[in-house]
Amino acid sequence: MLWRHGQTAWNVENRFQGTMDIELTEAGVAQARRAAQLLARLRPDAVISSDLRRTAATAAELVEVTGLSVSYDEGLRESFAGDWQGLTHPEIEARFGEQYAAWKRGEPVRRGGGELETEVADRAAPVVERAVEKLPPGGLLVVVSHGGTIRTTIGRLLGLAPSSWEALGSVSNCCWSVLGQGVRGWRLLEHNAGSLPEPVIGDDV
Repeated sequence: MLWRHGQTAWNVENRFQGTMDIELTEAGVAQARRAAQLLARLRPDAVISSDLRRTAATAAELVEVTGLSVSYDEGLRESFAGDWQGLTHPEIEARFGEQYAAWKRGEPVRRGGGELETEVADRAAPVVERAVEKLPPGGLLVVVSHGGTIRTTIGRLLGLAPSSWEALGSVSNCCWSVLGQGVRGWRLLEHNAGSLPEPVIGDDV
């Protein structure tokens, strides 16, 4: 399960956060607390988190109600967006018009001189895979990370072409996506969810 952090002031202002270490708002803490109460019912076996404050504070709410420890890994940080970090979309468009337009078209772009999405997946997906290997059979891992990193990690784990990762869509603050392992590899079971997963009943199991 990949869980996005709660709301920050820069989320509200629609600013690119990237690797900037922004704290949760009071609303963000409340979001994390509510979500943690739900996720605790699934009895997770392990929690790993980006080491930035917004993810660490989100993970802390789950640790509080489960008694689990959390391990932090900078490989789960948000995409580094270079000179775009701290700017709103209109500000980016005004200063980096051609680069911004290419990104909007879905072209591989080093936003503000930062990371490519594939490079984010290169560092984040292995962190998840190593943690999964340590789980007991049928165990549940909660990965607390960031919207862009969650999307690229899911795309990599599912074996999707990078050009199609954007089709997964964004993950809202304190929502999560659920992956499970099937006979042919990873499957996306839920995306951008805010309620507990329901068992799949039907032909496509």
